[in-house]
Formats: sequence, C-alpha cells, structure tokens
Amino acid sequence: MVSYALHALPGRAQPYPTKPIRVIVPFGAGGPSDYLVRAVGVRLAESWGQQLLVDNRTGANGIVGSELAARAAPDGYTLVMATNGTHGINASLYPRLPYDTVKDFAPVTRFGLAPYLLIAHPSLPARGVKELIRLARQRPGELSWSVGGSPSQLAVELFKKSAGINLIVVPYKGNAPAITAAISGEVPLSFGNVAASVPHVKGGRLRALGVGSLQRSAVMPGIPTVAEAGLPGYVAGAWYGLLAPAATPRAIVDRLSSELVRILKMPDVQQRLRNEAYDIIADTPDQFAAAIIAEIAKWAPFVKQAGLRGE
Repeated sequence: MVSYALHALPGRAQPYPTKPIRVIVPFGAGGPSDYLVRAVGVRLAESWGQQLLVDNRTGANGIVGSELAARAAPDGYTLVMATNGTHGINASLYPRLPYDTVKDFAPVTRFGLAPYLLIAHPSLPARGVKELIRLARQRPGELSWSVGGSPSQLAVELFKKSAGINLIVVPYKGNAPAITAAISGEVPLSFGNVAASVPHVKGGRLRALGVGSLQRSAVMPGIPTVAEAGLPGYVAGAWYGLLAPAATPRAIVDRLSSELVRILKMPDVQQRLRNEAYDIIADTPDQFAAAIIAEIAKWAPFVKQAGLRGE
C-alpha cells in the first residue's frame, strides 16, 4: 500500500484525488501487472499524497478483474491494469464477454511492452531466425514449439504465417513449464520472458535467436530482433496499461495519463523497468485506445486459424 498529493482539476469543486485510488490487477500478486503497478505507484504516491490500493482479482484470463472495473463507479477511484491478452486476444477468444472490450473502458496510458524472446535448445541446428526458417522449410511439420497460453501460441501462429512455415505447437500449463520443456530438450523451441530467460541463455542451457520487439533489448543488446533477423515488422510480447471505467471524466483521465507519463519518463524509473526488460511506451489515452482496437484486429484471424476458444 502506497500513498500520494492533491491536484485540483480545472472546473471542478473538489480536487482529485481526495481519497485512495484502487487499482484492480486481474492477475496474481508478483506477476508483471502487479510489479508495474507497484513500481510506478511508488512515485505516484510521492506526488499525489493518497494511498494506491492494489487489488488482485484473478480468474478467467483476467475477465473477473476486468468486469469488476467495467462496472465500477466512473469517478477515477477504480482503475484496472490491462494487457494485450485481456484487451486484445480475449475479445476473440471469448465470444460472450460480460463487457465490451472497447466501449466499457477509458484508456489512460500503457506502461510498457515485455517482448517475447525466441529461445531454442542448444542442440537445435539453427543459430538465428533465418536459419530456423530454412530448417523448418527443410523439415515441414517436424519442429515443435512449446507455448504456455493463448498469447504465446498466437505469437507462434503469427511467426508461422509470416515465415510461411509449418511448426507443431505443443501447449503447456503456463509459461514456466513451456520454457522448462525447451531447457530439457523435450521441445526444441519456445518463447520466454527476456528477463527470466537471460540466466538460461548465459548459462548455455538455451540459445536466444531473436527478441520480439522492434528495438533490441537493453538486457540483451547482442541479440537481434526477430524483425531485423528475418521477419520485418514482427512484434510479439505483452503490453501492460491502465484503464478506467468508460464514463470517467476526461479531465481525470488526462490528469492520470499526464502524471503517469511524467513518471515513466523519469530516468530512474526508465532504468528500473529496462533492467527488467520492459520497453517503455507511455502513450496518450487516444494512442492507447487506437492500440487496443489494432490489437483486437491483429489477433482475431489467428484465434480463428488456431481454433482457440476460451474456457
């Protein structure tokens, strides 16, 4: 629990905020969404003088927490952390969501992107993306790729389509066991979180072939992006951002956004997040809104192609 100072909003009788702000994190404590809220919230607390209450509400791929936020009073005192999974993929994965992914939320800003790292068991005879594509074309339908959930599976589907290759997708119950399968050689390919994969790469247990962001990772600057290594424009990873209920006054949304962007541009905050392999975004509410619409459109055909359906 952290605290933050009061800033009056133009044209309003009461300053904002005048009481603690609750941020619903629709995933468990200790995960990326939880980490980012707390990391940025410390600095928000210093400037706003009110408590930031992190409320972890897990369940149904983030649907439980997202619905709670969509139904909350639109007064700026209930927010929710969103990801490309909750507000991109889920729109196609779950045809009967209890809320409208676009209309029921007011985007504030995205904090950053955690790109996927394409990793391989050292025994795989490919040292880069181009070599992997060439190998897959020589051995169609033979190479397997472990995935730990629908976001990483869709990233593989995007890779397959972009490269024009056929790979076997092997699902695991979570990203950790999917990466463990690659380390053991049970499945030669996987996607991993950059920060979590670095020790295995440095220890020689895995080989890094490419990172799924448009710029190289500060944590592994010697590893090319998948885009520069062979698939131009390829981006795959998880972004994280803050939303408010749809009818939240624009003055409050703008105040939140401008303050969060200011914090995200602080050198020490940027260094802390980059050390954890996040690419900082810090966009405007309108840019974030456009990104959500683009994300839904991007993944819808791949959800259909892969035959995925939320349970």
